[in-house]
Amino acid sequence: MTDLDRLTAALADRYTIEHQLGAGGMASVYLAHDVKHDRKVALKVLRPELAAVIGAERFLAEIKTTANLQHPHILALHDSGEVDGTVFYVMPFVEGESLRDRLNREKQLPVADAVRIATEVSGALDYAHRKNIIHRDIKPENILLHEGQALVADFGIALAAAKTGDTRMTETGMSLGTPHYMSPEQAMGERGLDARTDVYALGCVLYEMLTGDPPFTGSSAQAIVAKVMTEKPASIRGFRDTVPVEVEAAALTALNKLPADRFASASEFATALTTPGHATTLAAAPATWLRDRRTIALATVAGLALVTAVATMGGGGEDSVPRPALFGIPLPEGLDPRAAALAPDGSSMVLLAADSTNQRRLYYRALDAPDVRPIAGTEGATAPFYAPDSRRVAFGARGALRVVTLPEGTPTVVQGTDRGMIDQGGGLIGGAWNAAGTIVFSPAFGQIGLWHVPELGGTPEHFSQTRCRPAFLPNDETLLCDGEQGLSLISLSTGEGTLLGIEGREPRYANGRIVFLRAGRLFVVEFDPDRQKTVNEPVPVLGLLSGGFLAGAVAFAERQTIALSSTGLLGFIQAPPALSHLVAVDETGRSRRLLPDAAVMESPRISPDGNRVA
Repeated sequence: MTDLDRLTAALADRYTIEHQLGAGGMASVYLAHDVKHDRKVALKVLRPELAAVIGAERFLAEIKTTANLQHPHILALHDSGEVDGTVFYVMPFVEGESLRDRLNREKQLPVADAVRIATEVSGALDYAHRKNIIHRDIKPENILLHEGQALVADFGIALAAAKTGDTRMTETGMSLGTPHYMSPEQAMGERGLDARTDVYALGCVLYEMLTGDPPFTGSSAQAIVAKVMTEKPASIRGFRDTVPVEVEAAALTALNKLPADRFASASEFATALTTPGHATTLAAAPATWLRDRRTIALATVAGLALVTAVATMGGGGEDSVPRPALFGIPLPEGLDPRAAALAPDGSSMVLLAADSTNQRRLYYRALDAPDVRPIAGTEGATAPFYAPDSRRVAFGARGALRVVTLPEGTPTVVQGTDRGMIDQGGGLIGGAWNAAGTIVFSPAFGQIGLWHVPELGGTPEHFSQTRCRPAFLPNDETLLCDGEQGLSLISLSTGEGTLLGIEGREPRYANGRIVFLRAGRLFVVEFDPDRQKTVNEPVPVLGLLSGGFLAGAVAFAERQTIALSSTGLLGFIQAPPALSHLVAVDETGRSRRLLPDAAVMESPRISPDGNRVA
């Protein structure tokens, strides 16, 4: 007997299940007859995987909250329960269609209908938000149309699933939210979502009602999320000039990347939609880095992902912002990437990787060429970094600082660094090269701290105790560094340091912004190089996505994950997640696998009775 058979039998005195109406990522929905009240109802059955993650008791407890949502544009909840682990809930059967059905049929809606539906949904969301309930999955499928009026459905699943934690949801292969309508903060896995996440999703729905497509589309979830994180939505009036200015302005304000740049509430969104001039000023507010810069690429293979990151705005309007260059560079079989460097002019890259024998060497690729080639004589290399001319690369190897001219030069030793300056085994932590011909380097062991030496060789001079991965600011005198106390600025001439009060590592500077890593996430902070001060608080622009995104690269302190050119090209190493099997071993040494497939798992805990594992 199937779960549905058991459910049908158990509910026979209350509901007669007639046939399936549809199935989604979270639940299957059936048309049923309410025996007691003699009416049609929609009976939704949670997917077994989701029910197991949430837990029947938790779900039924949380759904009580949504049962008390009484609003003309929220679909009511009639009943809920559980039968042998199968969780169900019952809603009115809406004799109409979903907004998705209508969009599939009509593609674009009349402007008046689109505005009215968005306004009605805004009212429903505002009511729920004032009761501290966030939907988290607003999309055309969850907006039903009854007699032309909008009804928002599925608050219950969203509320219960959101409280299980992102990791547990991810392990089931399910996620809360749909990429086309997912806000940037939700895509990055932020836990503290608020009303502005729903405002963003409703902005996506309105955009689709007016243009026929969501603001961002792609061939995969990763491609869509990349666009959500990096691109501005195209002008609605460019598609359809009959859309009023205030409607376009309201939609685009709702679609701002930063929550702070959106409407603070769904009520404000509704007001802006119907009030000429209200949202125009909001939409024309100064652009943020997240909204107008290309900051992230999601590759699907281990390698180096590259993306136009910090391009200069210039004065030419929208046309002066470069189009994004989003692509991954797959590596030859068996290479394990350890560090990357980008030419200042953005023309090429150098990659430090270990082969199958764990031999490290440098590899070169011109970005307009398809192949990644080993650089002869760079065995044992560490911490590569470019010269300002984009033609030479320095690195540590075999006890000295060495320089090679690309693409096929022979490495030479920078004289003065070959007298025990660089530990044979540890090599360099990092280095930087300025336009005045000075090279700064930081040995991993031995001669601890920062040293500088002329590019033509000479006596290296120690000027700071800080061990770090340095990067020069535009004045060629101040170094941006990471250290045990966070990011800092260090003077090349005096060695004096100033803490920026920012925890992070691998800082890189270009065009008024510093990008850096913190806990596996990529952050950006605006920086004034003249005053040598940060302008705002750091903003996360790339999180741990796709079940371990970046995790393999950032877990090792010796690896350098970020590369940044002065033209605004950002590169980062992406490694596949480390997969594990959950195995039980008895006292005789015999083992058995508890789960059939490998997954991203850690820290197993056995229950007191010995029967369960968390």
